[in-house]
Amino acid sequence: MEKIETHLDQLDIALQPIKQKLIDHPLYHKIQSLEALRLFTEYHVYAVWDFMSLLKSLQLALTCTSLPWYPVGDPTTRYLINEIVTGEESDVDEHGNRCSHFELYLDAMHEMGSQTTSIENFVQNAIANNNILEVIEKSELPQFVKDFLQFTFDVVLNASLHIKAAVFTFGREDLIPDMFISIVRELSSTNPEKLSIFKYYLERHIEVDGDEHSILGKQMVERLCGEDEKKWDEAIEMSIKSLEMRNHLWNGIAELIG
Repeated sequence: MEKIETHLDQLDIALQPIKQKLIDHPLYHKIQSLEALRLFTEYHVYAVWDFMSLLKSLQLALTCTSLPWYPVGDPTTRYLINEIVTGEESDVDEHGNRCSHFELYLDAMHEMGSQTTSIENFVQNAIANNNILEVIEKSELPQFVKDFLQFTFDVVLNASLHIKAAVFTFGREDLIPDMFISIVRELSSTNPEKLSIFKYYLERHIEVDGDEHSILGKQMVERLCGEDEKKWDEAIEMSIKSLEMRNHLWNGIAELIG
């Protein structure tokens, strides 16, 4: 019997070209030294950070975050988003201590000697100013980082729920090629005191996001799009756009590494 193609199947097929482009991106071939990896982390960290705002915007919309508490929306969707938030916001580091993936990434940057002042100052400015788009625009970040952040926060602030869920689940999927993991492991073998946390971060991120959270995210998108063809079309369009913005970010970092 011929398999019936689901909406998720159609979405996956539509994303294949841009996903393959990212997996084959020349940036990964340029990261052959500790210095290049440091530079990569100093710009990639903004994507690690803004990912959490995308996630929390979903939680704010899908669960009750005000007092008095009352049940909001679909209980299964509440469960799905809360499970993902728990894993991203309070996972464990290599010693079993609780931390968010962003804090873990910063620890990895500190260990390898990356510069973290820029991202730390940026986050403090974002906290102090209630207009995140203005903070991005006035920052001294390269334009390709600004473009990436502006796209994310436009989705966070203005997009419908099903689009946010699709961008989160498919547009921010970790497309980490095996080659990059091998490079990091090789660099780690010669610099174990510099890269043990980053190696753990990569492996942990793949384990959690690539398996558990991917399944939960897909279930969330299915429930939010339902059988509405327009919603599925929008989910595909914005997921592709999100992956194109990742490609834009990768292009910018690759050019800086040289």
